[in-house]
Amino acid sequence: MNASAASKPAESRPEGFVLAGLHAAPDVSGVLWIAAERALVVADLHLEKGSAFAERRVMLPPYDTAATLARLTAAIARFNPRVVVALGDSFHDRRAESRMAEGDRGALRALTAGRAWVWVSGNHDPEPPRDMGGDAVAELRVGAVVLRHEPGGAIAGGARAEISGHLHPVARVWSESGSTRRKCFVADDTRCVMPSFGAYTGGLNIRDAAFDALFAREPFAHALGRDRVFRVPLSRCAGD
Repeated sequence: MNASAASKPAESRPEGFVLAGLHAAPDVSGVLWIAAERALVVADLHLEKGSAFAERRVMLPPYDTAATLARLTAAIARFNPRVVVALGDSFHDRRAESRMAEGDRGALRALTAGRAWVWVSGNHDPEPPRDMGGDAVAELRVGAVVLRHEPGGAIAGGARAEISGHLHPVARVWSESGSTRRKCFVADDTRCVMPSFGAYTGGLNIRDAAFDALFAREPFAHALGRDRVFRVPLSRCAGD
């Protein structure tokens, strides 16, 4: 996405959004930074997706886990979080941990060491990793915000907002020069659905019906450009 994809200057440099009083800043890497908690949130790593496909004789380059962990390592080094929250589907399936190369296992253990790390369970990885450190939960509360894998669950028990993953949102954004399709955060003042972080993860267009019932008001797409995040009204996003 180039600068012309956002015609209004105010849309090209977002300062984040507020969910139930909690300020969250989407980062171009695909992580969400909650400065007040020094919390870095990441969704849908899908580690070892490549090896899962290889078992079904769909041969993909076997480097997705290393690439994903390298990008995550860089994001953690920039933000120096107190806690990392992985919002489910961190592993592509129940056996993904056992298929990891030893170098990748060491890289992940190094990330989880020396800081709080929370594994939120996902539909691909309902059980926590056995040998990677961190704590496993079904969902997590940060103030009045609930963090979970799948969006659209009940916001109850004093919670007033939700951060989730699962849907792998992407936005097709129109400009005078054409359109571009980018991973994105999609959020209003009640819910945020995060983009998938994994190297081999695809995306679901935010114009899909799966997003329709999630938002009380028209959300914004926070689309990942090459070096910044672009805040784009839903009205400028097209279907596929």
